[in-house]
Amino acid sequence: MRVLVAGRTGQLALELLARLPADGHTVVAREAPELDLTDPASIARTVEETRPEAVVNAAAYTAVDRAETERDLAHAVNATGAGALAAAAAARNLPFVHLSTDYVFSGAGGAPYAEDAPTGPLGVYGETKLAGERAVLAASPRAIILRTAWVCSPHGANFVKTMLRLGREREAVSVVADQHGAPTFAADLADAIARLLPRLAAAPAGDPAFGVFHLTGTPHTTWHGFAEAIFAGAAARGQRPPQLSAITTADYPTPARRPADGRLDCARIARLHGIQPADWRPSLARCLDTLLGPIPPGSTPSGPTPETPR
Repeated sequence: MRVLVAGRTGQLALELLARLPADGHTVVAREAPELDLTDPASIARTVEETRPEAVVNAAAYTAVDRAETERDLAHAVNATGAGALAAAAAARNLPFVHLSTDYVFSGAGGAPYAEDAPTGPLGVYGETKLAGERAVLAASPRAIILRTAWVCSPHGANFVKTMLRLGREREAVSVVADQHGAPTFAADLADAIARLLPRLAAAPAGDPAFGVFHLTGTPHTTWHGFAEAIFAGAAARGQRPPQLSAITTADYPTPARRPADGRLDCARIARLHGIQPADWRPSLARCLDTLLGPIPPGSTPSGPTPETPR
């Protein structure tokens, strides 16, 4: 298939560029200014020029805190632009893959959340992503929305790279321990999308293959538990670990509120598509191998086992 990927330098887009050709797909990745989700003309022009057989929207406004003061831009990209791209795909009867987030939930109760659980975003980012889901589903009867969380990779800015940098710069690092979720590596998302595409290409509108699905890594943990695993892996590769302490969300105020419990129930995608959540721990090891080099022969990884609450 010829697959148009919206986004070219983001974490997921880079992994899709690496993964999809392994299944024989041709990938055309476009981002602003060629494909600008705030510019409807560029969306229509790109879809017309590239003539894809499937579209993956891996582009988004993801600056969670900055979105609180850039509501219009976040909405233009995450909601209006996503809907316009879905509509352009629908006009050609193409399957459309869209990424969303656990931030559409409040995290106040009910986790792990099923796809039909009541939403209630706490901030602008979550609000615009939820609006984007609705715009995509309204525009395209052949759309699949993948809600995910805590995306990391060797590319771009993410929690793994931030922890490694802080570990080099500081003697001590404090990380919140009362926000629950699951790390998800972009390479695992790209692999899942590659496996979804043949089914989506063959499925007509109205098929249960489409709709909203949850897909994160496994097992669930906290940001503090994730940081423990990162520093343990870094120590095994020769980076001195900092002293890590657990703090509460109240100890680390941010402009945007985060869900305290954003765990997602991923049973539906396993049942309907045969895709199981990937264990993030070996994915973290591969990420650290890329960023820091492999564990030296003969050494034994040490450090705490990541916490797995509830």
